[in-house]
Amino acid sequence: MQRKLVTVVLLMLVIAGLTAVASSAESSTPVVGHVYLNDNTTGVNTVAGFDRHADGTLTPIPGSPFAAGGAGTGQGLASQGSLQLSADGRYLLAVDAGSDQVSVLRVKPNGSLQTADLVSSNGGNPVSIAVSGDLVYVANADPSAPNYTGFTLNAGGRLRAIADSTVALPAGSQPGDVLFNGDGTKLVATRVATSLIDSYSVGADGLLTAALGSPYAAQGPGPFGSEFRPTDPSQLFVSNAHGGPGNGTVSAFADAADGTLTSIGSSPFADLQTAPCWIEISHDGNTLYTINTAVSTISRYSIATDGTLTLLGSTAMHTPSGLVPEDARLSPDGSTLWVVDTGADAVSGFSVTGAGTLTEISSSPTAAPAGATPAGLVVN
Repeated sequence: MQRKLVTVVLLMLVIAGLTAVASSAESSTPVVGHVYLNDNTTGVNTVAGFDRHADGTLTPIPGSPFAAGGAGTGQGLASQGSLQLSADGRYLLAVDAGSDQVSVLRVKPNGSLQTADLVSSNGGNPVSIAVSGDLVYVANADPSAPNYTGFTLNAGGRLRAIADSTVALPAGSQPGDVLFNGDGTKLVATRVATSLIDSYSVGADGLLTAALGSPYAAQGPGPFGSEFRPTDPSQLFVSNAHGGPGNGTVSAFADAADGTLTSIGSSPFADLQTAPCWIEISHDGNTLYTINTAVSTISRYSIATDGTLTLLGSTAMHTPSGLVPEDARLSPDGSTLWVVDTGADAVSGFSVTGAGTLTEISSSPTAAPAGATPAGLVVN
């Protein structure tokens, strides 16, 4: 009996040792951060979380996907910025377009998420979120009554609507992106369907004042994604998505102190691809990327001091058929670009080298949770 007990104990030790080796192999590449996706799922919307490893691989965070509380639509949102990180990095803010709500999720030390708040977006079909300090604006794309509405986010993760902050838009405007500049003094937004760009100054009370001449005519049909240059909050870049096959462009604007937008150089700049929809700019402000949704490529430009763009080339994505690549974010150190693939329910990753050159990671794309139609993403 004693001999059998010893044998069982030894067998258990061997199994435990093998398990430890397997676990060590799985985690041999350290976790350096996380990637989050707004799954935009019907019923209860969820946010998928992944551990981001040093070699570029992604593995699900235990417990992922995490319930957001509201409901998604189960189809593409046609917007940039549907998932955002709070200024202090403690919370994720996600649109719940199917229930006209915004979710706030607390980011725990291990990367897992916990619901902190769920509020009305003060409109229908929220699609994009802008964050600057404790100030938050949401673009509601309801076809009959679109608007922009302001909120404050407190230290406990509670969102509160700002009185008299709602800016009504004409029916059918289809806002696609709303964003602050780097110092939070300006807010701009794109109207995809009517090819207009709104520009505002932001008051100390969080209320918006439209610039003289706003909204401005876009420089191409379907202004979509947009981003201010991280190193110069007076330079704004906007993708023009609906120019047709091979006719996509990216516009560059100077944003004056009063919010007036003026064209930079020979803007718009040719993309030579189809449907450039989403924009991301390197942290050093030197390289602009645009995601060409219709053809599953990523174009890159160098940005001159004055904001002039020079097209450097385009990178094709692995297994491009059906990807429908959308929102994109760089890792905090700028070494990896991540792209959400709405059509394939996945996320793609690219290593960044040299002058912004992209090389897709061998393990890319990584599957998102089954049944998701992922939209925005956050990388930390």
